[in-house]
Amino acid sequence: MELATVAKGKWSQSGNVLCIFTVHKASPKKRSGLSSPSCARSVLTVCSSAEMAGRPGSLKVLINPCSHRKEAVHVYRDHVAPLFKMAAVQTDITVTEKEGHALSLITECRLEQYDGVVLVGGDGSVAELCHALVLRAQLDTSSALDKPTRATLPLGIIPAGSTDIVSCSVHGVRDPVTATLHIILGHVQQVDMCSFWSQGRLVRYGFSAMLGFGGRTLACAEKRRWMPSAQRRDYAVVKTLAKLRPEDCQLSFVKTKKSSTDPFREEEESWTTTQGLYLNISVMSIPCLSPYTPRGLAPNTRLANGSAALIAVGNTSRTQFIKHLKRYSAPTGQLDFPFVEAHTVTAVRIRPRALIGAEEESEEDGSDPAIQSETGAFPWNMDGELVRLGHEVLIRVHPRLLCLYGQEVEQAESTASCGCI
Repeated sequence: MELATVAKGKWSQSGNVLCIFTVHKASPKKRSGLSSPSCARSVLTVCSSAEMAGRPGSLKVLINPCSHRKEAVHVYRDHVAPLFKMAAVQTDITVTEKEGHALSLITECRLEQYDGVVLVGGDGSVAELCHALVLRAQLDTSSALDKPTRATLPLGIIPAGSTDIVSCSVHGVRDPVTATLHIILGHVQQVDMCSFWSQGRLVRYGFSAMLGFGGRTLACAEKRRWMPSAQRRDYAVVKTLAKLRPEDCQLSFVKTKKSSTDPFREEEESWTTTQGLYLNISVMSIPCLSPYTPRGLAPNTRLANGSAALIAVGNTSRTQFIKHLKRYSAPTGQLDFPFVEAHTVTAVRIRPRALIGAEEESEEDGSDPAIQSETGAFPWNMDGELVRLGHEVLIRVHPRLLCLYGQEVEQAESTASCGCI
């Protein structure tokens, strides 16, 4: 094998070891959304043909052309395709045409001809495709939806959205080159997922869900899709803060037992139930890192520890709640508030006690508040997608249900090395 070095798009050949070295700089005006230039450096080495066995040879690539600033096609063409070509990875490309296209494609196509699936898009596309891959595995194995089997193919995420939470949680950066190199070299990370249920029916498989402030903010933002994403996000946050109010909920959860070292071991569930007023309730099976939350919305959880973080923000003043939100941009102390509860859980049941889901929304769109109250549709933020549910929601954690191309951030930092230097 030969040594190949990539630096600003230039390749050189020498030696008998394959090494890929990249240096990527992102302008503050680029899609990374960072306030200052950032640098991502990846040194990845393969020293023998035996270590090449895990590399994918054929990939199904899905591109969402409408994600964020409609940059996904350009990101793939300029940053991803040249590396796939150099690594001799065969690709079958589909540009999605509408919401739900990826779901229908994955559930119907012949996946056995591929070694993995790659998505170029944002969090919404990622959520749809992750759900599709897990659902396809259940259809293929005729498994019960409440006891799902692991998806057969790993998923590679090329970030092309506004926040790219899943990509940041797996790679640590929003860099398409870093994500591509993980795919080429076959670095696979197992990831926990959740199933979301209402009235005994599966809503979706995913990573996170928020009720309260998180759901109402997303509902407000979705009504202004014509705004630029950053402006729409800021408007929705301010608007929701101006009408901040708690939800009266009954909250039940099963805590993770510290003595259990096997996440797959089934033990008798012991439910803890509380009732009160909550400004926001979040359940997240991954840290949910982003450029705005460098330690994540759930800083105490990991990608594959067999549990999820339950963070319940009790009723408090608007000033204190804003302090809590601002703390997410700090390196520590995100949850150090007396009105914030944090638990490590394997199951959560959330039952809103007052079906008053949409009075403030009805004031904007002119609909009848009484009619909306009858439907009892509470806005939920599930992996960045707006879902309206009017009944109790049951959330269960499923350990290592999906494999993503990448490496957990802390693991990558502790094992970073280059064998060719």
